[in-house]
Amino acid sequence: MNSHPPPRRPGLFGRPALTVTLAVAVLAGAGLGGMALADRGSDTPAPTWQAPPASAAARAQTSASAGQPEPESAPAGDSFTFSATGDIIMGSAPNKLPANGGKGFFDSVRAGLQSDLVMGNLEQPLTGDTGSSKCGSPPRANCFAFRSPPAYAQHLVDAGFQLLNTANNHSKDFGAQGYKNTVRALEKAGLEHTGAEGQITVVEVKGIKVAVVGFSSYAGANNLNDLDAARTVIEEAAGQSDVVVVQVHMGAEGSDKVHVRPGNESFFGENRGDPIKFSKTVIDAGADAVVGHGPHVLRGMQFYKGKLIAYSLGNFAGGGKTLSSDGVLKYGGILHVSLTRDGGFAGGKFLSTYLDSTGKPVRDSAKERGRDRVRELSADDFGDSAATIGEDGSITEPR
Repeated sequence: MNSHPPPRRPGLFGRPALTVTLAVAVLAGAGLGGMALADRGSDTPAPTWQAPPASAAARAQTSASAGQPEPESAPAGDSFTFSATGDIIMGSAPNKLPANGGKGFFDSVRAGLQSDLVMGNLEQPLTGDTGSSKCGSPPRANCFAFRSPPAYAQHLVDAGFQLLNTANNHSKDFGAQGYKNTVRALEKAGLEHTGAEGQITVVEVKGIKVAVVGFSSYAGANNLNDLDAARTVIEEAAGQSDVVVVQVHMGAEGSDKVHVRPGNESFFGENRGDPIKFSKTVIDAGADAVVGHGPHVLRGMQFYKGKLIAYSLGNFAGGGKTLSSDGVLKYGGILHVSLTRDGGFAGGKFLSTYLDSTGKPVRDSAKERGRDRVRELSADDFGDSAATIGEDGSITEPR
């Protein structure tokens, strides 16, 4: 039986900048239990702060290859636009970091990211070597542990990112201390984050309170396989905000995993969830959009009860050749979604990207190969509920 979300609180008006109004986190599991940012039910108001403005270069950047500015934000009114990406790995210290210390790493895609709220899936710690790599020393075969210097948080800021998801299978590659170092680096750079167990991150965007909640199948994160717990946290998020957006790392990995089918998916014995059942469960509980990543390939999009589900946005960045750029694994994209204050879908757009030979993200404005793949996969997998992807990348509900 579906639970009904509690009534939503009205938004706060008159503050156009992104402002964090609440960060509820109980970072449980993997030694993170002592890192609570704010306890549920506390009478002490959460601190309010304003994210730093984008750099002048980021504000001025437009897509030279496309010959016109990329979409930036929702029209003035009672709505906002968020943009989101799939997996982000900027490099892997000490030997697989990008040239020039990562300077300019996101230059090609910076204009395409511009929106009222820019989000990404940070699939690596930002930390020095903690001495506790999950792969051991020497590393076990077929085990991958990534890390970039904490200073690389500034590259995310320069790209325009404002909020990063940490609910994935690499955020704790260097243990609990590596995760704590990542949180510290993000917060020092003025970046918000979500994904720890029980964490509801609420930001104010154009006067609209937006809750973002991250899920994965790994310890210390909101568990996508515990549907009862997922309902509870989304209902709570809906009670604290006007709009709820779910970030979720789900599904099996690989170039042959482009299709979404009913049922659970597994990878090397890990239960990576039932993407369709999970997505519909959180929407029933009060979520207004679901942003998926994890399979390292693009997947289709569908609408359920008027809410958009993007099952996987693919690989966005794999600096130092940390992610494969072979075949379909090289394609990703930037999803733009406009939502009204009451969570209604008000439009969207998909911008194609790809990984170059070094793993840097490149805007694919000339060929839009990712857009074409998402259109085909959506139609193949979801039929009458498939999102309609226009020739200009626009996303509309099926008729």
